[in-house]
Amino acid sequence: MNASDPTASDPTASDPTAQDQAAPDPTNVHPMAGQPRVVLLKPLIDNPLIEVGEYTYYDDPEFAEEFETRNVLHHYGPDKLVIGKFCALATGVTFIMNGANHRMNGVSTYPFPIMGGDWTRHMDLVQDLPSRGDTVVGNDVWFGGNVTVMPGVRIGHGAIVSTGAVVTRDVPDYAIVGGNPATEIKRRFSAEDIEKLVRISWWDWPIEKITRHVRVISDGSVAELEAVE
Repeated sequence: MNASDPTASDPTASDPTAQDQAAPDPTNVHPMAGQPRVVLLKPLIDNPLIEVGEYTYYDDPEFAEEFETRNVLHHYGPDKLVIGKFCALATGVTFIMNGANHRMNGVSTYPFPIMGGDWTRHMDLVQDLPSRGDTVVGNDVWFGGNVTVMPGVRIGHGAIVSTGAVVTRDVPDYAIVGGNPATEIKRRFSAEDIEKLVRISWWDWPIEKITRHVRVISDGSVAELEAVE
């Protein structure tokens, strides 16, 4: 045995999959050294009506840590914003919540009662307005810069939302959408492969398993991902 060769006494040293591998800390607000513009959102969120999965990040050169107040607008409840794990949000991604609705069945859409004075006697006019329910984003979704997501939209796993898109309707799993209003450009995979990917749901694997297979997840085929044990 060669004492100068550490692999001679450690059979796992030449096999990186057999060694302990540490995943990044999901509670570290600033995961990139020297880049305060990139923040993990989950440890920043205090609002119980906003749920964000681990490792989802937001990139903003000025207001990264103010996502909850600057990027989620008109959020008075009870509707929720739910964002999955491993999502990437570029600068200016904005979620418009149901509190932005105005009454539309009269001549004016102006919300008189909220301005105070004697107008508050008509507070019923701004209550029980139509709601599209929760806004839900799946896992592994990529948002380009300055995307606007309207109330009650559901965006599927693995979707890509192009820069400047205004999302007014649901987005299927692994669809690429763009424009105002956002329309589907194409699907990233075949219907059969999309079904497999949703079934595999790699984002729900134990973090140790994800860490071991980062390369397959990022650069492998659907078949290779399906073969992971």
